[in-house]
Amino acid sequence: MESALLALASKPGLVNGLVAGVLAGLILAGLAVLIARSRRSSFARAAELADMRTVELAARVQQMGELLARAQSQLQATVNDRLDAVTQHLGTSMQTATRHTAENLQKLNERLAVIDHAQKNLTELASQVTSLRDVLSNKQTRGAFGQGRMEAIIQDGLPKGSYEFQHTLKNGKRPDCVVLLPDQRPLVIDAKFPLEAVTAFRDGRTEDERKFAAARVRQDVMKHVNDIAGKYLCPGETQDVALMFVPSESVYAELHDSFDDVVQKAYRAQVMMVSPTLLMLAIQVIQQIQKDSRMREAADTIRTEVGAMMKDVRLLGERVRKLQTHFGQASEDLNTILTSAGRIERRAGRIEELDFDGPEAPAADTIGAPARKIEAAE
Repeated sequence: MESALLALASKPGLVNGLVAGVLAGLILAGLAVLIARSRRSSFARAAELADMRTVELAARVQQMGELLARAQSQLQATVNDRLDAVTQHLGTSMQTATRHTAENLQKLNERLAVIDHAQKNLTELASQVTSLRDVLSNKQTRGAFGQGRMEAIIQDGLPKGSYEFQHTLKNGKRPDCVVLLPDQRPLVIDAKFPLEAVTAFRDGRTEDERKFAAARVRQDVMKHVNDIAGKYLCPGETQDVALMFVPSESVYAELHDSFDDVVQKAYRAQVMMVSPTLLMLAIQVIQQIQKDSRMREAADTIRTEVGAMMKDVRLLGERVRKLQTHFGQASEDLNTILTSAGRIERRAGRIEELDFDGPEAPAADTIGAPARKIEAAE
């Protein structure tokens, strides 16, 4: 120990360093104490501030809770009102939608009924079209169809007795119909229906098919024309012109549009092709001709009846004049009677004016005076 002290004494700088270190340690210890004390005081102040802030925060939280409670109650009331309004609107909308749905369903049922009825009509029409196609596919049934249509047009347009179906000519041939004209020569009408050839011409896709179908149309139509001209045009017995009835407007239009040469050949052969419309027009012309003929035949009868009627009119005039003479005489007699009646009335008035109740009775000559005056008045 002594040696250590001697060593330190021998080194004065080292001693000064140690003293400075000790002083520094003491200063640091004091500072640490001061810092600890300041920390304790700051902690206390912080705790007080925390307590104050906690109280304020609790008050604010309570105030916010009250505000939230009031806001929640208001929100709940508003939501309830809105829910009630939405519920009422939804109920009204559902009732309106239900009513509209029921009306639409009723209209839909009505339309479905109409569609069902139309479907039935289409089914019936399809069956009729199928049956008509079956009829037109057979030559015999097709001929019967054309003849039946021609007979219906003639029966509707002409009176009975002015036509005859299946009339037998002197050569033994029997056309479909003859119409009796005023000159006693019937007009021959025969129904022909070249449907197959015209259909083939319409359905032809290539040029060769159309040429072949056109040649077939010309051949079939000219065969019908020659048959009518050779069998039913009898000089002196029938009219000079015969009618070839084509019972389809489209077929007739196709012949006129695409086969004008055939139409001209038929015209030169004294055979006129007519459609249903043209046949109706021809029937109306024939009906007017028959009416004019009947009027000409009845002209003599009408003239006789008019003459007899004129005699009756003259006789009626004479009798009216005689009646007028009788009325004139009766009028004169009435005037004479009225004159006599007036005289009688005047005499009666004069008699009423005489006074028989006076103080003195009138003399006989006085009584007779008025009588003489009356006679003089006459």
